[in-house]
Amino acid sequence: MALSAVNDQNVDTQALALRPKGLKEAGGFMVVGHRGKGMNALTSTDRRLMAVKENSLLSFNQAGRFPIDFIEFDVQVTKDEIPIIFHDNYILTEEAGTILEKQVTDLYLEEFLSYGPQRDSGKVGKSMLRKTKDGRVFTWMVEVDDSLCTLQEAFQSVESHLGFNIELKFDDHVVYGEEELTRALNAVLRVVFEHANERPIIFSSFQPDATQLMRKLQSIYPVFFLTNGGTEIFSDVRRNSVDEAINLCLVSGLQGVVSEVKGIFKDPSAVSRVKESSLSLLTYGKLNNVPEAVYMQHLMGIDGVIVDLVEEITVAVSVFIRPVLSNGVNQSSMQDEEEEEKVVIVEYNRPRFSERELSFLFRLIPELVEP
Repeated sequence: MALSAVNDQNVDTQALALRPKGLKEAGGFMVVGHRGKGMNALTSTDRRLMAVKENSLLSFNQAGRFPIDFIEFDVQVTKDEIPIIFHDNYILTEEAGTILEKQVTDLYLEEFLSYGPQRDSGKVGKSMLRKTKDGRVFTWMVEVDDSLCTLQEAFQSVESHLGFNIELKFDDHVVYGEEELTRALNAVLRVVFEHANERPIIFSSFQPDATQLMRKLQSIYPVFFLTNGGTEIFSDVRRNSVDEAINLCLVSGLQGVVSEVKGIFKDPSAVSRVKESSLSLLTYGKLNNVPEAVYMQHLMGIDGVIVDLVEEITVAVSVFIRPVLSNGVNQSSMQDEEEEEKVVIVEYNRPRFSERELSFLFRLIPELVEP
């Protein structure tokens, strides 16, 4: 039986005091690498979305070469209770012309790791296919491939300064009982407590009951609720709007909301409602790969963005948050008056808007993102 929605209206002020370290270190704006250096979109014409295998150690470390605060990745738990990193609910291969599909959480670790490239040069892994939302199946081809990995391996192999946004992945079409959720979350926590050390951690999930349980099971790391922001409708009303997400956070002692950016652009006033609730706000979605859309979010007071085009967006962000004086002095390089250094200010990537133009854009944005 699934957990019932929390009805307690008391806000956990101690929980709200928790904040991801990255928000402070980034001067109030955080860039997060989606599945490492970006998701794999096999049907896209943009080769950048097929450059390196998503959710892999290679992708994580490549993303870490850029000035990002966190990487985001998806964690599921195998049948033998090992947290592994993989986005899709099902994993596909082809044998003798037949496509075989298995639920990831039904696999033991050894079988899961048998898919794709193998670290042991003497082994040949199973081919990997991927099914799109419309049911089409493609060979999972990327320019630089890498092996599947576990959460523990990520802690051991990724630079410790890089924060982990651990998305707790559950199947939208499955009703989970409290015992099943608790077993999976405890498996994740065992690895985190043993290997995290000082690494910044954020937990997040689209599964409302999982976020509530994770908050009950631990109070060390912040827990964020993921929402489509009303761009998709679910039977669980808690998932259907930013306002429902805010309410869930407040009654459950969560620390933030992660919304599809279209949900925020359709209703920009949601940002102030999140802030008035003392919650952090991050966004995800394709629009976060557009520098101008990211800049607008910075102006709106959003705390950070989850992006696929890590290199391009970190360059753009470094331009529009760089502290530069109007007289051309780089403020960050000023230690005293004698050390002032004149610099050439390159601002061609920084959108320029007058107050009137900004007001117009804020009114126009909700119409632009309508399907």
